[in-house]
Amino acid sequence: MKIKTLKFTIIFFLSINTLYAKPEYFDEGVNLYNKEKLKEAQFKFEQEIVFNPKSELSYLYLSKIFNKLDKKDLEEQNLNTVMLLNPKNEEAIYNLAKLKLASSDYKKSKELNKRLSSICEKFCNKNSELKVEIENLSKK
Repeated sequence: MKIKTLKFTIIFFLSINTLYAKPEYFDEGVNLYNKEKLKEAQFKFEQEIVFNPKSELSYLYLSKIFNKLDKKDLEEQNLNTVMLLNPKNEEAIYNLAKLKLASSDYKKSKELNKRLSSICEKFCNKNSELKVEIENLSKK
């Protein structure tokens, strides 16, 4: 009986230690992204997502990486994931609106811009600029 209790105690403490261990994948990914080492940064953000599937910022950085790599489908997929995790993420809404505008989806871009204007705090100036851009391009 004591051996089983000892085994349980050891496993319990090891699992608690694992839960509180926080790898630095996200921070490493940001550093690599800032150094323009996109493939390495992508790998770090993906590692962070394995460890923390709700890492909103990792998905956001992945979308930025895919934007730079001109992989629009993957960029959109990651932006949509950010918005699922946090529907009020202004940067994700703005970037998705820009992406939709670039693909001539004026209706969706306008809808996203309207959504952004209802919640904007940090992206209000960009929101106004985007509104003008949408109006000008949709008239052509």
